[in-house]
Amino acid sequence: MKKKTSVLSKIYIAAIFIFLYAPIAVMTLFSFNSTTSTYTFGGFSLHWYEEMFSNETAMKALQNTFVLAVCAAVVAGILGILAAVGLFNSKSKLYKRSMMTVTNIPMMNPEIVTGIAMMLLFVFAGTLVNKSNVLGFWTLLIAHVTFALPYVILNVLPKLKQLDIHVYEAAQDLGCKPVKAFFKVVMPEILSGIITGCIMSFTLSLDDFIISYFTNGPSYQTLPIYIFSMTKKRVKPDMYALSTLMFAVILILLVIMNIAQNKAERKGKSDKK
Repeated sequence: MKKKTSVLSKIYIAAIFIFLYAPIAVMTLFSFNSTTSTYTFGGFSLHWYEEMFSNETAMKALQNTFVLAVCAAVVAGILGILAAVGLFNSKSKLYKRSMMTVTNIPMMNPEIVTGIAMMLLFVFAGTLVNKSNVLGFWTLLIAHVTFALPYVILNVLPKLKQLDIHVYEAAQDLGCKPVKAFFKVVMPEILSGIITGCIMSFTLSLDDFIISYFTNGPSYQTLPIYIFSMTKKRVKPDMYALSTLMFAVILILLVIMNIAQNKAERKGKSDKK
């Protein structure tokens, strides 16, 4: 009976993975198609990747997306570290609970609500300074930092809780200033959490569409918005190539994130021994 249950569970898990990744596998396959068909594979070719890289509009949107994602990850990382340290050092339990509730709101709030609310805020701020075209890179950056920041805080805070605070105090007793002691003692211990939070911020910013749709302007177009505009026409396999490239980048980042987490866990276990 146990063997039968085990076999059924494996089949069930395999079916779930097939259901989740079959569309991506088909998309990747047809990105190497030699013809324009999106349902008949005519042979292996890199033609659509060459056409994608020769598409200036797509490459500009890709560049904008990567620049925005990197900036959002860096800013969210810095602010997330400061916020996590501030919450960790707070003595008030009520304050901590209140701030954690506020931190979780951007994660739980529907993206369309966040996008519309931030668009209205930016437009209102623009009217105060008599500026009509306020939406652009900076509004996108603020919006992306807003929804990425909680992920950095929630990844760094557990690492701070695992830290032996006496080591930090000992560094200060031995002559280190608080800032130097933080970078010498605390930062190496929470580095894995920072890397994980920043990678999550980068990937979330990379593929965000709904919030970007409401907070971007005509002067700054991201890749998801460009792909959405292409779906109004006939989708060509060069969009498959572009989507495959994005999937590969995110997959590599997830592998790096998992490796960093595993190294941190092994280091934690070795330190305990």
